[in-house]
Amino acid sequence: MESFGEIIRQAREEKNLILRQVGAELDIDQAIISKFERGERKPTKEQVRKFADFYNLEKDRLLIAWLSDKVIYDLENENLAEEALKVAEQRIKYNKLKTQKL
Repeated sequence: MESFGEIIRQAREEKNLILRQVGAELDIDQAIISKFERGERKPTKEQVRKFADFYNLEKDRLLIAWLSDKVIYDLENENLAEEALKVAEQRIKYNKLKTQKL
């Protein structure tokens, strides 16, 4: 279970790129990319897509890692996090069914 930051750091290192090169290609400051890689800052969904395209990574894999990072950030210190996730999962399924019937 890799985080978004771990995935993009590994992709960058595999391509032997430095942060400055990635930043220039994606038009994102290298310091911000460094923070993404360390999990100190969260990218936007559009930035996630840019990274997927640039590194030729599966978009869904990167989006799932990004979304899970967001959930963990919000819930990791909550005592009722697991129960809240179960309820949220049920609500998501219910809302999808309701939407499909419309």
